[in-house]
Amino acid sequence: MSTAVAVFHGAFGRVCLYSIDRRMAPHAHREGHLIFHVQGPSAHMCVGDTLWPVSPGQAIAVSPWQPHFFQPGPSSTPTLTLVLYIRPSWFIEVARQATATMQFGRVGIEVTDRLMRMVCGTASTMLDPDSHDPMLEDRLCALSQAAYDQSWQWTSQGRGFVGADVVGRDFRIRRSLKILGNAIGEDLELNSVAREVGLSRPHFYKLFREQMGVTPNLYLNALRMERAIDKLTTSDEAVADIGFDLGFASQASFSRFFISNGVVPPTVYRRCVQTMSLH
Repeated sequence: MSTAVAVFHGAFGRVCLYSIDRRMAPHAHREGHLIFHVQGPSAHMCVGDTLWPVSPGQAIAVSPWQPHFFQPGPSSTPTLTLVLYIRPSWFIEVARQATATMQFGRVGIEVTDRLMRMVCGTASTMLDPDSHDPMLEDRLCALSQAAYDQSWQWTSQGRGFVGADVVGRDFRIRRSLKILGNAIGEDLELNSVAREVGLSRPHFYKLFREQMGVTPNLYLNALRMERAIDKLTTSDEAVADIGFDLGFASQASFSRFFISNGVVPPTVYRRCVQTMSLH
């Protein structure tokens, strides 16, 4: 059974120790995403249409809005992973070189001895509920920066690369993002969104995916997960009420959605964050 061993929230975003033994649904999010193998059997992360190993010596870098999902190996034993969700705004502030998109150069990251020391140090801090590590944020910054730099190291841009270009979005897609952001939890018809921004449904889906990297459905699911995580960690609102506010007919359907997009049930996530979040 997949479990959240520890979850820390902070200015950097989220860092989680997940023990995972089940396949996740395809999803995406606005953060930069790093997945490191800590112990247990090797697994895979499907990024785009390609399976990448999550194994000793091999980590995964997922750019914001890049579709992906976890795929366990044949063993029934869970894989312990260190998972970072890095806020691009934080990364820009603390890193030497970055862009607004925090776009990684490639998915596969070689886990060097230096990277592994930082992974193990972070995991050790998270496994000790009485530990207070004042260097944790610095370690997360160094870990994120090292993975980011390496992802561009052997690309055509080379070591002098300072970040991917920020591409301007079509005004109709910008408008649709505002509509979707204002309608979380409502019974929203994407056909009506397409009409409201002046596009046919096929053209809207095509243009949205070209510019955002995900379908409108995946984008809306990401917004629901963001809202759910925020409410679970900053309010005392009942889990069932959070689900209803997000448009789910029952707590069970909300839990299924949260598990398939975020590893564990919302009740487990809330309990873990409340007892182990950073302040």
